[in-house]
Amino acid sequence: MDNPFLNRAFQIRWSQLTADQVGEAVDQTLAGAEAAVAAIAQRPVAEADYQNTFLALEHATDLLNETWAKVTHLTSVADSPGLRAAHNEALPKVSAFQAKIPLNAELWLRLKAAAAHPSAQAQRGEHRRFIDETLAEFRQQGADLPTEKKARLEALQSELAAHTQKYSENVLDATNAWELVVSDAARLRGLPDHAREAARQSALKKGHGSDAQPAWRFTLHQPSLEPVMLYAEEESLRKDVWEASAGVGRMPPHANQDLVKTVIVLRQEKAALLGQAHFADLVLSRRMAGTGAKARKFITDFHVKVAPAFAREGRELEEFKAKQTGAAAARLAPWEVGFWAEKMRRERYDFDEEQLRPYFPLPRVLDGMFEIVRRIFGIRVVELPAGTVEGWHPEVKFYEVRDEAGRHLGSFYADWHPRESKRGGAWMNYLITGGTQPDGSRAPHLGLMCGNLTPPAAGQPALLNHHEVETVFHEFGHLLHHLFGEVEIKSLNGVNVAWDFVELPSQIMENWCWARESLDVFARHHETGAPIPAGLFQRMIAARNFRSAAATMRQLALARLDLDLHMQPVEAMGPDLSAWLAARLQDYLTPTEPASPTIENRFTHIFSDPVGYAAGYYSYKWAEVLDADAFTRFKREGIFNGAVGREFVAKILSRGNGADPMELFVDFMGRPPDQQALLERAGLAQL
Repeated sequence: MDNPFLNRAFQIRWSQLTADQVGEAVDQTLAGAEAAVAAIAQRPVAEADYQNTFLALEHATDLLNETWAKVTHLTSVADSPGLRAAHNEALPKVSAFQAKIPLNAELWLRLKAAAAHPSAQAQRGEHRRFIDETLAEFRQQGADLPTEKKARLEALQSELAAHTQKYSENVLDATNAWELVVSDAARLRGLPDHAREAARQSALKKGHGSDAQPAWRFTLHQPSLEPVMLYAEEESLRKDVWEASAGVGRMPPHANQDLVKTVIVLRQEKAALLGQAHFADLVLSRRMAGTGAKARKFITDFHVKVAPAFAREGRELEEFKAKQTGAAAARLAPWEVGFWAEKMRRERYDFDEEQLRPYFPLPRVLDGMFEIVRRIFGIRVVELPAGTVEGWHPEVKFYEVRDEAGRHLGSFYADWHPRESKRGGAWMNYLITGGTQPDGSRAPHLGLMCGNLTPPAAGQPALLNHHEVETVFHEFGHLLHHLFGEVEIKSLNGVNVAWDFVELPSQIMENWCWARESLDVFARHHETGAPIPAGLFQRMIAARNFRSAAATMRQLALARLDLDLHMQPVEAMGPDLSAWLAARLQDYLTPTEPASPTIENRFTHIFSDPVGYAAGYYSYKWAEVLDADAFTRFKREGIFNGAVGREFVAKILSRGNGADPMELFVDFMGRPPDQQALLERAGLAQL
């Protein structure tokens, strides 16, 4: 246990976790896990019961899971050549071990025997759920396959792990490889002051320009890219940034086209081995949708409801540009859509998103969010003083979460701003699952939130746009799902639920970013402390559903792309996958000239993990149905209603995968989900 990766202390000593120790740590924990699994598989079949088989298997991989979580997390936030090499050397071993567990014939024999034992038959609640889920998982992962097919499945899992890791690295490396340094201030016309200053600071850090002769550096990280696409008056600047962004994953040496096809082929082969028509049916068999066909029907039905408004919004934008420029109405270039849409929104609603930014300093957003969850869920979130707990970077902060009785529910790290060593996007993850212990006590959970939000400018806190505020609330919703977990079985805790249910706890939190009562808790001007003025708030609400159909259609397009890739044989896709997808998505994509390339070569949600969101991207839109509907209770009974909040904790957040997700939703709402709430919230109910 001298290896620091194996130290199970709650406060992790990140500075001691170095790349040269990864191999030894993984090998040691793998050996321990393999021995534990072997001991279960070698027990006399007649002696197999719930405790020595199901629960023993649950605990067999605890140390491996915690160790590997640290390794994979570090690759996400502190990427380096040494760490990447160590991770990639260990990845096939971990993937092979995980794939072997459900393919272990002796283990499967004992699990089936234990399931029939009186000790298992007597189980109820989450323990009954654990038995059923374990048996279903083993069957889904090939436990009933003949030996030769099991061997091929093991190999497939390792190949998928390696290829999807390479895909993810290509996206990160391509994103980091591009920069645009501007020395002519005239090219920056229209850019908000914060974006200019951030670009100037970025240039200085990279050795470009000086205080006397400034330069401005732009990258493909979202806080740098988005202001250019929305506000830069110079079309060539927008075009340069758009082309670079659209090219991520498409150009050597970071091209992903071949990897995409390889992954699709491997996933198809995996589905066929397991007796499923396609990968979507394999993945969705134990999710709320049930089948690929049902998921696609949900998407296509929603498409029908949104299509008329989507077409109208497209025409309106083309006509708006024509009116502003005096030219004939025509298709916009893809680097024009966001720019002209923002101008149109400003004119129609006298609303500029940038007007809100001074009211969203990150420290106050966080403090206000913590106050809101105190009122709703009865918890207290406290930041520990800097230096009290080590992080993986100086910007990382550490928090404790306690309930009304002072009980330590859990803790979490937060890491909010971009770095080249950090992958893009925003995410929540967990490092330690605590919860109810065998002796009846409760151990705290440990999780994390990461993002790539607008960083602080000189002399100012980080000032967020409203979408970034929603992102913070979203990820905190995922975190609460983990921290509130009261499930005795770790593998059923928190976010370990069906993927088309997992976004409910995160997306429902975004609703508090729109209500006047909750905004007044945290939306205060960073200099004066004043709340958002009434007029600005009214314009913000009026503009909320501006081009709502276009935003909805983008999500539907991504979901349809995902399902089409995983429900069709690759042979039917032809040599040009992008062209095949573009044809199938014709009615989903904003018509532009030239046409935008499809996103499969940089779609990390579905290609940076052996499964991930593959065949499951529709989950975001489905979870919007769930969250919009569930939030109607708060709107009806009070958005700070502690009784409703505690019921949401008791019936959703604390239950994890302890029961079927539809049962949990119905328990909270008293009925199945209704799409009407989402259509109304999006301003599309009249369709």
